[in-house]
Amino acid sequence: MEFPVKYDPIIDRKPVVWPNGAKIAVHVVVNVEYFEPGKRGTSANPRLAEYTPDVYNHSWRDYGPRVGIWRMMKVLAKHGVKPTVALNALVCLHYPQIIDQIVSRDWEIMGHGLTNSHNMSGLEIDAERAVINSTLDMIEQASGKRPRGWLGPALCETWNTPRLLEELGVEYVCDWINDDEPYRMATEQGRLLSMPYSCELNDLHLFLRAGYDAPKYLQLLKDQFDVLYEESSEGGKVLTIPTHPFVMGHPFRSKYFDLALQYMKKHAGVWFATGSEIADAWVASNA
Repeated sequence: MEFPVKYDPIIDRKPVVWPNGAKIAVHVVVNVEYFEPGKRGTSANPRLAEYTPDVYNHSWRDYGPRVGIWRMMKVLAKHGVKPTVALNALVCLHYPQIIDQIVSRDWEIMGHGLTNSHNMSGLEIDAERAVINSTLDMIEQASGKRPRGWLGPALCETWNTPRLLEELGVEYVCDWINDDEPYRMATEQGRLLSMPYSCELNDLHLFLRAGYDAPKYLQLLKDQFDVLYEESSEGGKVLTIPTHPFVMGHPFRSKYFDLALQYMKKHAGVWFATGSEIADAWVASNA
């Protein structure tokens, strides 16, 4: 199979120009997910995940839709930031109040599979096409808008994923964590964009695996922002902040998420944008 990414060093590209003279695009992504009871999922204590029912880990994840997402909504509204929501489509059935709020706040939704209890790895092409299409259909029916973006559960793909996304009308994908700018994937039609995402700044990685505390997380976001902000004199960059309500929505972390947004807001030329807004601006800049 042909690899869907071609080598394109950042020094060989023309500078990206963001709207209204913005220097940097800050893309907040909120992962709103559904985990099926009785099936393994992201775990605070993987040792306990072998038990059925896995009360410890399931209820830890369940904090997100019950409490965490609502606290994050307050923080984002405080700073006037509209994020992109990476949405498992089954959230539409199980947590309709969340969908109502996402729609009323005019947040963008990108597809994130049907559920985070399954990923795309190993799917045959027709099965994968059905999962992607069902995800887009369910979200469109619940929200009134068909998603333009995609983030695979666990960032997993098959060799067919990029061309299937393009075939089904998806315009950008966040699975490829290899750049600070959008770029075109090496797909048949050349229309699918890779949108910057990050495992390094992902709250799941930092707090569960890397041992960060909340103040250290704040400093990391400041440092990432400062360097990209300085480099933006050479061309616009993207800072993506991946979050999960069952992680970032806890009080002792959301306080520092709030402070990070406050810090970035103090700088001139900072554009808090959704995935589609960044995609549209990049296409216009590279026309």
